[in-house]
Amino acid sequence: MARRRQAVTIKHVAADAGVSLQTVSRVINNEPNVRPEMKERVQASIDKLGYVPSIAAQRMSGSRSYLILAINDRDRTIEDWRARQGTDWVDQMLLGGMLKCAEHGYRLIFELVDTHSDHVERELSGAIAALQPDGIILTPPHSDNPQIVSFLADQKIPFVRIGSIQNGEGIPVSMDDEGSARQATEYLIERGHRAIGFIAGSREYALSGWRVDGWRQAMAAAGLSTDGLLAEGDFSFASGVTAAGELLNGTVRPTAIIASNDQMALATLEVARLLDLAVPQDLSLISFDNTPLVHFTQPPLTAVDQPIAATTSKAVELLIAAQKGEAPPKALTVVKASIFVRESVAPPSGAVGG
Repeated sequence: MARRRQAVTIKHVAADAGVSLQTVSRVINNEPNVRPEMKERVQASIDKLGYVPSIAAQRMSGSRSYLILAINDRDRTIEDWRARQGTDWVDQMLLGGMLKCAEHGYRLIFELVDTHSDHVERELSGAIAALQPDGIILTPPHSDNPQIVSFLADQKIPFVRIGSIQNGEGIPVSMDDEGSARQATEYLIERGHRAIGFIAGSREYALSGWRVDGWRQAMAAAGLSTDGLLAEGDFSFASGVTAAGELLNGTVRPTAIIASNDQMALATLEVARLLDLAVPQDLSLISFDNTPLVHFTQPPLTAVDQPIAATTSKAVELLIAAQKGEAPPKALTVVKASIFVRESVAPPSGAVGG
């Protein structure tokens, strides 16, 4: 049986170069105050031995762990995974976060925490103690959870709050939910719609209210009424069915609806079918998120594309900068969303309500 090749470690590099372990680690991490000739000597040994740096080696040069911890809501994430309905929030987080971490020699660790748990602080304490992350990324609804935000502030660890616009502890990063809803509403108004319904998401998420605000702003700017045109869901398909039914069976039937996520948009599409309303001939429809499912519906749905990957990538950049001692941005960091136009929007077939 062939003998397994011994892995090359930082100790082998240090011995070959005739330097200390700390010197090798400083070279690996591109730290300042390393003489050029010393850097060349260590790099030559790394190249000769085929050494691949480990996180343990990186940590030796100082207090950094080279780990970023991303925290997502446990219940909703597990529910989405089990349903296998095409949601890809976590995938996009990993795409943006892992690639940006790799650029800087970091690793991204993903953890699920129950925002409703009485033991949330214990869960966070356990994760922090085990991983000793250089920074933490919070996602909705954790990003505006006062208990979680306050706890992390006390830990003196840099953290970014995705989907938050609130000043205070941590670094807020917005995906411009209010502006995106306003943009989607204006897109429909430009195409002649006057009765534009809106299906809001769960009140547990602050961003749900911001999206409603954006819709109201655009309607008000165009001199249009919103009376009877707002329904509330909780981001689930079932709640979307109820909300779409309320709007489409109400006293003012909308010619267009904006749904606050893809699941509720799919539900609206189903309710329209049951009412013999053709999309987009009888009802135009715009969704939020732009997950894989909306590409393959009939018709494919026009959707606000949430820039989750780009936002997570930016969050990693901000955390690494904070770890280096750089001051966080004074202004709110905003990563703009865009609208992907497909086949679910058309001018209204006739004047309705308003």
